[in-house]
Amino acid sequence: MSRTLDDLDRRLVNRLQADLPLVERPFRAIAEELRTTEADVLARVAGMKQPPNPLIRQIGAIFDSRALGYQSCLVAAQVDPARIAEAAAEVSRHPGVSHNYRREHRYNLWYTLAVPPASRLGLAGTVDELHRRSAAVVMRLMPSLKMYKIGVRFDVGGGGGGETDGPCPARPAAAVHALPIGDDERAAIRVLQDDLPVVAYPFVAGAEAAGLSVDDLLLAARRFLGAGLMRRFSAVLRHREVGFAANAMGAWIVPPEQHDAFGHAAGASAAVSHCYVRPTYPDWPYSLFTMVHGTTRAECEAVLATIATQTGVSEYAALYSTVEYKKTRVRYFTGDIEAWEAAAAVPTRPARPAPATCGTSMVADA
Repeated sequence: MSRTLDDLDRRLVNRLQADLPLVERPFRAIAEELRTTEADVLARVAGMKQPPNPLIRQIGAIFDSRALGYQSCLVAAQVDPARIAEAAAEVSRHPGVSHNYRREHRYNLWYTLAVPPASRLGLAGTVDELHRRSAAVVMRLMPSLKMYKIGVRFDVGGGGGGETDGPCPARPAAAVHALPIGDDERAAIRVLQDDLPVVAYPFVAGAEAAGLSVDDLLLAARRFLGAGLMRRFSAVLRHREVGFAANAMGAWIVPPEQHDAFGHAAGASAAVSHCYVRPTYPDWPYSLFTMVHGTTRAECEAVLATIATQTGVSEYAALYSTVEYKKTRVRYFTGDIEAWEAAAAVPTRPARPAPATCGTSMVADA
């Protein structure tokens, strides 16, 4: 761990990862839970966000992109290693790319992409354009076909919560449907996705920007949460700053009839943050993905070995991230993706539709 945290710091970090109360003075509410003062909580959180190496990346809403009507997908690319930095920079310029990593594999560039309902290119067309711009050898769309677990929470000690959210009920990706979203909802979404100011009344500025009262903004947030448009309103950490320096994408060769058994077993591991079924290709036989986080590579390898023993599935690859080119949240309903498409002056290419089951956006390490 790159910084020293006392017991209250650790309990505070764990509490903030779970959720921030959607009330007028959320830091006071947390202070009461932790038996300290609002001023103390504000000072500690502000310190944890202080550069150059902030522990907290952002506090805000984590939305479900597909529930908002967006299409999103994990993409695997094979790029010439000699020019991977240039290729990654080209991909990262797209506003809908939230995560972009170099990984140790022939498929060496992995990114997540989201496009809005009004996208001229659509998901597959955007991938085609990024393929052209990055000069990738090949790009593969890796939509989630079924989800067993999603959500990262790192346990920094102090007795406050697990390393990850608990497993979610397994469901096909197509089970999520977009809900009607009007102008007021879009305005609320635009400000709730911003990094929350660390002040006593943090929702005031956002409510003013959205043209809403604080009560109406909080009511909208609670509605989004209840309807499944928002997964949670919480802090996202810089995982390396809390000691989790290694992450491995475990890719498994699992027969279709064993998907559910494997997914439930792997998702039960506290070190697994994401567990999905994804499509296979002639040069990519791996159908199950598990994201594993650990303090070291050896720790990740031990988790993968345990999963293999428990499930009887022995054929897998561990793809470690070596460079983080981009990690942020997709910003919804801001017009930036539409502006990118307009600036690109790319004609709409309707020939290749996106997979109907392109999955939910990945908020924590993709």
